Amino acid sequence: MPRYGDMDKPANHGRVPPVLAAEVGASGSTVRRHLDDLVRSGAVLKDGRARATRYRLAPGVSEPSPTTAHQAPSDGPAWTEESRGVRKRVLRPLGTREPVTYQRAFVDDYVPNVSSLLPPLLAASLAEQGRMQGQQPAGTYARQVLEPLLIDLSWSSSRLEGNRYSLLATEQLFKSGTAGGDLDAVMLLNHKAAIEFLVDAVPEYGLTTVLVRNLHAILMRDLLLDASGLGGIRRKVVNISDTTYIPTQVPDLLEEMLRHIVEKARSVKNPVEASFFLWVNLAYLQPFEDGNKRTSRLSANIPLMLYNCAPLSFLDIEVQDYALAMMGVYEHRNVALAVDLFEWAYRRSIRKYAVTLEAMGVPDPVRLQFREALNEAIGRVVRDRQTCEEAIAAMSLPDEQVDVFRPLLAAELRTLDLHNCARYRLTLRQVEQWIAAGRPQ
Repeated sequence: MPRYGDMDKPANHGRVPPVLAAEVGASGSTVRRHLDDLVRSGAVLKDGRARATRYRLAPGVSEPSPTTAHQAPSDGPAWTEESRGVRKRVLRPLGTREPVTYQRAFVDDYVPNVSSLLPPLLAASLAEQGRMQGQQPAGTYARQVLEPLLIDLSWSSSRLEGNRYSLLATEQLFKSGTAGGDLDAVMLLNHKAAIEFLVDAVPEYGLTTVLVRNLHAILMRDLLLDASGLGGIRRKVVNISDTTYIPTQVPDLLEEMLRHIVEKARSVKNPVEASFFLWVNLAYLQPFEDGNKRTSRLSANIPLMLYNCAPLSFLDIEVQDYALAMMGVYEHRNVALAVDLFEWAYRRSIRKYAVTLEAMGVPDPVRLQFREALNEAIGRVVRDRQTCEEAIAAMSLPDEQVDVFRPLLAAELRTLDLHNCARYRLTLRQVEQWIAAGRPQ
């Protein structure tokens, strides 16, 4: 059975047919969870086991009206009528679906700040809700929530690729920092390194094609048979859906389209619209041999970082929902399912990271002023084993700033540990060795 290139076909675990899931606007696992809740409440009776399981209303319980029967569960996206229609179309048997090819008009016809893949009012509302208060340097929001973001986005993006690690196991893996030949661990550690790369590179370089290609190279390190494919444009045809997908075989044209997508996204003023545009179009183009979806998910965070909006972690998205949203784009160039999924996921991210920021309090403007100087000085102390005074001297700061910088550096070094070293571009091994040496300063 053909695959989506680097995306598996939506799974059906046998208990809830995909057609039923599509009818109620939710994935199979979500439907099963709600059925179990109804069984526990006594509203629904359950007969049989495994594939022979049958559900029926308990005596005295009335059947829901057609209107309420099509409402999405409260813990999942609120699928629109158009989304449910697209969902039914992509769930039709393979033989009834038309073969499709890549249509560059999907990008060519898009005019930044005139066209919109998201409903304009929705894009404006999400940007307003997600934006960090006050004028701060680009990337400040992502840096403030970096520790939870590393785990959230790494785990959720890897999970959508079939990774078997739990959220807790991911956190433990990041503390150890060693993969031990486990490819699932490699995938997660690559995500962590890629997010750290973005947090450092995006404020300095912005959204560029080179940055996206380097992002792919980090994400797929040690996961491709041919290392030349790391950040390299693919040179062979892939299938990206259950119908035949034959994009151009000319790498130059794929590279041109990648540049085209990045340039248009860079011109979009609304960071949420730019994020959605990148997410959908990078996945649709599939410029790389493998790892296109994970690259598109992390790339979607670049405009959000530039405008200090809450990052998008893709937490709690059902695998089947994600797959069907992509199928809607691949086969019909219809973003309705993707819009509903994106809105739900981003609202959850906004709420989560707003609480995280609130718990941290208002960012210290003095620390923000010396952020890069602190990164360099701490690297010199930990990695190069310079004394604090040697590191400060290398900064060439004005005398009046040295008196402010010195206590900041000392305070940061006192709290530096394995769980928070990523913000200083230090590896776990470097910090472990520094701590084992007695934290020399």
